Formats: sequence, structure tokens, C-alpha cells
Amino acid sequence: MSKQEVILCEGLANSLTHAIEKCPHDKLFILTDEHTHCLCRPHLDGIPALEGAEEIVIGAEDVHKNLETLAAVWQALSEKGASRHSLLINLGGGMVTDLGGFAASTFKRGIAYINVPTTLLAMVDASVGGKTGINFNGLKNEIGVFAPAACVLLETEFLRSLDAHNFFSGYAEMLKHGLISTPEHLAELLAFDTEKTDYALLKSMVGRSVQVKEHIVEEDPLEHGIRKALNLGHTVGHAFESLALAESRPVLHGYAVAWGLVCELYLSYIKTGFPKDKMRQTIQFVKENYGSFAFNCKQYDQLYELMKHDKKNTAGVINFTLLKEVGDICLNQTADKETIFEMFDFYRECMGV
Repeated sequence: MSKQEVILCEGLANSLTHAIEKCPHDKLFILTDEHTHCLCRPHLDGIPALEGAEEIVIGAEDVHKNLETLAAVWQALSEKGASRHSLLINLGGGMVTDLGGFAASTFKRGIAYINVPTTLLAMVDASVGGKTGINFNGLKNEIGVFAPAACVLLETEFLRSLDAHNFFSGYAEMLKHGLISTPEHLAELLAFDTEKTDYALLKSMVGRSVQVKEHIVEEDPLEHGIRKALNLGHTVGHAFESLALAESRPVLHGYAVAWGLVCELYLSYIKTGFPKDKMRQTIQFVKENYGSFAFNCKQYDQLYELMKHDKKNTAGVINFTLLKEVGDICLNQTADKETIFEMFDFYRECMGV
């Protein structure tokens, strides 16, 4: 899998112009959703390299990350004259970069695409690393391919217009990167003043967070080994997300990951000896900033079944990424049903559910 270029922008117009110049094309397309079309698309106005670009606008939010929307993007590309030499720019959050990347990588067996993530979650996670896909059959990212963008442009100025919920959704993935990297990076993340945002500091932290992911992806692009470290918090988190979707009370991805971290740090504590003080410190941060996901003991079986669909599993055995210490990663860890139910009990007790 080819390595994608990730650029922390000093000026979006120049960075985007250079990125487009590196991708010879016969026709240019810009994919946005209804939100980013209004809030972010105007930031690209007046860039000569975008002159004549065709616009494709899709519905916003994760409920549109489906086969129907994917088909609509394929249809629009086809009707607007895209060829296999065309270029797609995905301007939006993780839903846009995931679905747009999948549409690009499959249309005419693959056209080049550039990601311009506009949310914190997309910057530090979804747009980087080459994973693309859609939700299917009630399951998160069930269908997709590994297909890296030609370039990912990180323009942190977009974050100034981000609401608190979407800020914290992305921050959960940064917290995960802290947990799998160094105690210093984790401490910096836990100490960051989220009420009076220092955007210059946030920009440098985004850069560090992306480097953590890039380093791991470069070592293991197709997730045969160490890339599974990036799944910390996701085995349980995706189950929470799927349950919430099934009950028509959808939650933001990062919130589900934050709640998943609570569960999987507890598993790390009891199974691999993760320090209790660091577990408590991280859980306290989650509790203060993310609230809690409500479920009862009657839903344990349903959550367990959802976890059995996780893509890391082998032969139906639920697979976890756990930690011995910050940065000391234990891959391919398993837990029996009784231990998993005990983990749910711990979550409900410490989160006050």
C-alpha cells in the first residue's frame, strides 16, 4: 500500500494547490456534506486550481454513511463525466473522508483522491491511514477497502468553528493515541484546557497525534499486527455505537470510543496489569467531559453479540487491544463472556449508569 503524504497546513490555498498539481487529472470533483458545504466550502473560494471543479453534496451525519449515499456519489461522478484519470477532493468530517475515499477507490477501479478533513476526529483518525468504507447491515465500517489518499491536508483553522461535542469526539482518538504512545503525550492531553482552547497548542498536539498513527500505519499498513494498537477502545466502542444506532439514539464515534476506553482500560487493569492510578485518571477525564452511555444488564447479551462482529476477531473469539502500561501494547487479547459482563458492571458502576 502506497504511503500517503500528510501535511500540517500553514495556508490551505497553497497546500491544496500543490497537492492538486501533484495529481495530474482531467476533471476535478469536490465532495462535501450539507454541513461542510455551508461552513467549509467557502474557505476554498478563489483558489485558481479549483476553477471548474464539479460539486457533489451528500447528507450529513453518520446515518448517511451507507450504500445508498455511496451509490449516489458513484452516480454523480458518472453523470458529471468522471474518468479513471479524475481527482476527488473530500472536504468534511470522517463520514465524508471514509465514504468519499471508498467511492474514489472503487469508481472505475480507483481514482486519486485528496482528503481535507474539517473535524478533529477526521484530522487525527478517519482521514489518515488509508481506511475507507461505509456502515452496512447495522454494523460500523463493515464494507470498505484500504486505499490511501494521495494527500491529507490538515488545516486546523477549521477547528475554530467546531462545536464542543465534535471537538471531544475527535479528542477521544487523541487520548487513545496518548495511551498507546508515551506518558508525556498522555499527560499533555489530560492537562489540556478544553474550556479555553489554545489553538496554537492544539495544532502542535494534532501534529503529534497524527505522527503516532502515521508511524504505526507505516509499520503495518494492512493491520496484520501493530496497527491493531489503534483499536484500543474500539471493540467495545463500536458495540456501543451500533447499539445506539439500533435504538435510534445515535452517538458520536469519539464518544463511543471514550466509553470503550473506560471498559478496555479496566480489562487492561485486570488482565495485563495496567496501573490503577492511570486507569482512574483517564476514566475521570472521560467522566467529566463525555458523560456516560446508558444501558442495563438486560442489554449485555446484545452488546456481546455486537462485539462478536468486530473485524479484529478470529473464529468468533472477541479480540481486544490492551495495555500493560502507557505505550506498552498487548495485541490479540481475549476475555470470556463472564469477564466481559464484569467489565460492563464496572463501567456502569464507575460511570454512574
